[in-house]
Amino acid sequence: MYRTDFFTVETNWGWVAVAGNRGTVTRLLFGYESEAAALDALACDTHVGGAVRDGRERCWDVSLADRITAFAAGVPVEFDDVEVDTSDFTPFGQRVVKKCRRIAYGQTLSYGQLARVAGRPRAARAVGNVMAQNRVPLIVPCHRVIASGGQLGGYGAAAGLETKRMLLELEGSLPAAKAVTLAFPLQTS
Repeated sequence: MYRTDFFTVETNWGWVAVAGNRGTVTRLLFGYESEAAALDALACDTHVGGAVRDGRERCWDVSLADRITAFAAGVPVEFDDVEVDTSDFTPFGQRVVKKCRRIAYGQTLSYGQLARVAGRPRAARAVGNVMAQNRVPLIVPCHRVIASGGQLGGYGAAAGLETKRMLLELEGSLPAAKAVTLAFPLQTS
């Protein structure tokens, strides 16, 4: 059985919990009102397997923690060098994740556009399904994938579409939709 390491970091969006093993990020949860709430959510998450041990003492990725904090503060940050676990995805899903990670800060693609660059131009719905399974939001920036015509589409992390809208607004790429103000933290226990 493998062991899962984790760390938490406080941001202006609330607490973030990141889990991984052997240097590969397997889960990122954000927007919790307390460190305990973030850790409880991580412990209950079905995608975090094995025994969990606190990686904070070893700081298994201080750079990632710093970048998450900076991103939440509105600093343009990319996570394209962070290794993520895509083993649960089909080969097509893995291509979608890889191409999604190349969408730059402040840019968006529609589900159909992402399907085209992933090699299946008629698979917009399949791309939506892959994005819905994303366990590492921000690192795999699924918030940058929107519906055609500028609609937001879906978003499963934190407070749903309101969070997606806030992330796009933060990056200056909100389509012609209303900006929102969210109360922080995004998740309460």
